[in-house]
Amino acid sequence: MSNPQHLTYSKEHEWLTAVEDGVATVGITAYAADALGDVVYVQLPEVGQTVTAGETCGELESTKSVSDLYSPATGEVVEANQAVVDDPALVNSAPFAEGWLFKVRLAGTPEGLLTADEYAAHTGA
Repeated sequence: MSNPQHLTYSKEHEWLTAVEDGVATVGITAYAADALGDVVYVQLPEVGQTVTAGETCGELESTKSVSDLYSPATGEVVEANQAVVDDPALVNSAPFAEGWLFKVRLAGTPEGLLTADEYAAHTGA
């Protein structure tokens, strides 16, 4: 699965949509979902929580391991995807669609994010 060109990416394998009314959507990449294996549990940041770019804000547990979820941007969480909490397999089956994780109202412009091509070079995928 290729990385959608309209998204930006963190080196920790999260993606971020373009900002709409100050809010961006966050998820993990197909590369990360594949590396994790079958995701069986998702812990997301809570609505109202402030997340900081590059810092842990949740957890993804798979049949292989537990992995930290990092925020690619700083801001306030305005929505968490309950569908992914109820059905963690969405992270694997649709990482760039129904498997999104949370929405954040940005505090400033995210920095240090990669384009799809830069992310592909970073992962070698």
